[in-house]
Parts: sequence; structure tokens; C-alpha cells
Amino acid sequence: MYPNAFVALLNNQHIWIAVTSCLSAQVMKALIGYSYSKKFDKALLLSTGGMPSSHSAFVVAMAASVGIAEGLHSPVFAVAMIFAIIVMYDAAGVRRAAGKHAEVINNLVERLQSIGITPAEKLKELLGHSPIEVVGGAIWGLLVTTLAYWVLS
Repeated sequence: MYPNAFVALLNNQHIWIAVTSCLSAQVMKALIGYSYSKKFDKALLLSTGGMPSSHSAFVVAMAASVGIAEGLHSPVFAVAMIFAIIVMYDAAGVRRAAGKHAEVINNLVERLQSIGITPAEKLKELLGHSPIEVVGGAIWGLLVTTLAYWVLS
């Protein structure tokens, strides 16, 4: 039973389209970073935050792929679409707010360091996304899915 389940996962085009969308968005994020700084920062390949949102690309590609295959009227598409909306809302809302909080806390840490108090470590500030980064990821997810279905047809 397990070998067949594993093979089924490996052959699931919805997963591959979503993963391709996510990974290519991460590469694009690093290339966009390079275009601004003229330095390639390989940490951007694994980072959260930034343009485009790879999380948005991932979930929109999954929802779009399911929508194309199963129909926009299907319950599976409805679940995928609602999941995508929740992930994108969270990226632009809760995670973005957490990143802004981390930025404020890090500024306080720097002030403490300037008077000789050494707190633990800085917090990660680039957690969430601006709305435009979320939209950019969603558009990228749609483009990758459209291209994948065009190539696979």
C-alpha cells in the first residue's frame, strides 16, 4: 500500500505545479534582490517575506490547478481557494504585523546595546508581505499554472 501511495504523490501534477511555482518564486525573489543590490544573496532563496510571496504563489498555483482539473464548481476547488485566501490574508496581515513588531523590538535592542546592555539576539523582521507582494505571488502562481497546463496539454 505505501509504495503505491508514494508513487501516487510523486505523480500528482497539482503538487508539482504548486512546488514549481513556490520554488521559482523563491528564485525570482533572489534575482529581484540581486537587481537592487548587485549582490546575490543566497539566503533569499530560503527566506520568508519579499517580492513575490512564494506562499501566495504556492497556494494559488494549487487552487488554480485543482480548479482547471476539477472545475470551478467542485468542492475540492472551493477548499483549495479558501485555503489560499487564508494563507494570503495571513501573509499580509498577521505575519506582516509580527515582522513590524520584530523591527520595533530590534530598535529597542540596539538602544539597549548602546548603553552597554547586551540582550540575546535580534529577531527576524522580514516575516510577512505587503499586499503588492502577495498579489505578485498570486499572479506568479496563476502564470506558472497556466504555463504548466499549456505545456502538459
